[in-house]
Amino acid sequence: MDILIIEDDISILRGLKDNLTFEGYQVRTSTDGLEGFNIALENPVDLLLLDIMLPGLNGYEICRRLKKEKPDLPIIMITARGTEMDTVAGLDIGADDYISKPFSIPELMARVRAVLRRSSEVTNDIEIYAFGNVSIDFKKFHATVDQKAVKLSSREYAIMQYLVEHEHEVVHRHDLLEKVWGFDITPTTRTVDNYILELRKKIEPDPSKPRHILTIRGAGYKFTP
Repeated sequence: MDILIIEDDISILRGLKDNLTFEGYQVRTSTDGLEGFNIALENPVDLLLLDIMLPGLNGYEICRRLKKEKPDLPIIMITARGTEMDTVAGLDIGADDYISKPFSIPELMARVRAVLRRSSEVTNDIEIYAFGNVSIDFKKFHATVDQKAVKLSSREYAIMQYLVEHEHEVVHRHDLLEKVWGFDITPTTRTVDNYILELRKKIEPDPSKPRHILTIRGAGYKFTP
């Protein structure tokens, strides 16, 4: 597994690199946001550990740009502040997890393993699912609308997978946070709502009048093929 670390604190960067290398990962590093973004864009990377406050390009902008170009790339945000708003901002733009400084190496390693595991998981029961003018291959991470490819992030595939597995059932926002994000602490259900809005833009004929991902007021969502 190839891991890229973009962190401008040299002591933290060295510690992360040494520990990840010891665990058997191939590690690239950068202390500059723009340089790190280009490395992630131009090279095979299985996971990105991304600081927020960086020279050249901040972590939020790197995450936003990479999720457009490489939607399946798992990203763990590293924040020095650790406030709820920092966490929410990172998750809303596509980060897969977050960790606040100071953090312990065992906790960081656990989060790395969890994110890598979630990003590689596929459902055993449903590999390809089609509805309306949409077709989704959950095993190959490939989706089409009107036979034209559309880019979905790994998190969006996971959300759709969960909704499909529970079609015609009311899926609560907290269920999605627990099952898809896997957080013990759920910062806000707004994160789920934002992802649903983006999914609708990509797969619904008219996102303002959704046919497939329906809002159930006061509860969550229901998928109707």
